[in-house]
Amino acid sequence: MGRICTTWLTVYIVHITILRIVMDQAISAAEANRSFSRLLREVREGRSYVVTAHGKPVARIVPCDDADAERGMARSRLLQRLGTQTAVDVGPWTRDELYER
Repeated sequence: MGRICTTWLTVYIVHITILRIVMDQAISAAEANRSFSRLLREVREGRSYVVTAHGKPVARIVPCDDADAERGMARSRLLQRLGTQTAVDVGPWTRDELYER
């Protein structure tokens, strides 16, 4: 579960993962644009960033291995949750019925 720590200079979003802690450093979209080469180099070295626009998070830049692992864990949790739910029989329906208002 994540925790948000706020200071007047920057916002860090902390994610605790198995075996290590990953800290995403906040960076504005303008600053990310100005220093994109440096940003990619640091991401390659293992750092993670949350890109903000007008102070609100809009994107995450993470190393590929971390993103793939997170996506895999999220998929596993979803499939596990769906496996515990019972199927609901809604009977026959038409495409038009799906879009009724």
